[in-house]
Amino acid sequence: MADFSDYGRPIRVDGGLAVRSQRGKIGEQWWSRRFVDWLEGVCQPGRLARGRTYARKGQVIDFALRPGHVTARVQGSRPIPYQVDIRIPAYDDGQWTLLTSALGDRALYRAALLAGEMPHEIVDLFTDLGMPLFPAELNIACSCPDWGIPCKHGSAALYVLAEAFDDDPFLVLAWRGRERDALLDDLRGTPQPEEEIDFLAVEEEPLEDRLADFYAPGISLGRLRERPARGGTPPELLLRALEPPPVKVRHIPLVDTLRAAYRDLDEGPRPS
Repeated sequence: MADFSDYGRPIRVDGGLAVRSQRGKIGEQWWSRRFVDWLEGVCQPGRLARGRTYARKGQVIDFALRPGHVTARVQGSRPIPYQVDIRIPAYDDGQWTLLTSALGDRALYRAALLAGEMPHEIVDLFTDLGMPLFPAELNIACSCPDWGIPCKHGSAALYVLAEAFDDDPFLVLAWRGRERDALLDDLRGTPQPEEEIDFLAVEEEPLEDRLADFYAPGISLGRLRERPARGGTPPELLLRALEPPPVKVRHIPLVDTLRAAYRDLDEGPRPS
């Protein structure tokens, strides 16, 4: 089906949301790549290609994400921007209670999310619970006259959304119904997945019961070996310990921007 939504060149947008990737694939992190791979596997290639061009030119004026719902304005060749509406099912509070409990039961998932990271295995956890993280289909509407789904305006909005997922993985979860702060608060409130062990705790014994072996080593001297060096302290440890400030830079929480900077400083100057 031909695309009759725009006959001329699109009107240039000052300050539009242009994606960073100007050639090749859009999306750097695994979660955004998973979304883009699915998108490019089920949508019409021609409209997706035009949508990528729009996304790279910055024709997407803005977008807003709410649970189960993304809206965007995309500038075409006509004076009035097109309105794009993208919907997926959002999970309710009862479903998120199950998901949060399952995430809290897995120490690695819990720690990764609290550190602002998205563990790969989270996709399988959501699928196993019958609540896929990524949608099986999208309900997309656009005010343009093109009947294709998605049209190039919808495609442009989806590519901008994918790159927003790059910058903030919690947007993937927010689209499914749970905002970042609410999820992290819920995770902090879940019981620790493993019992805390106090390695410095020493069982008290009366001195008179240990007079015969008081100076004896606890283990055989032949078994003593040099311990391997501990891993280095994560460069963003301070960011994990402090309460994140309520500041965002281009819709990205400030702590996520600082985390990348801390890691770059830890790596030191790169060889020229």
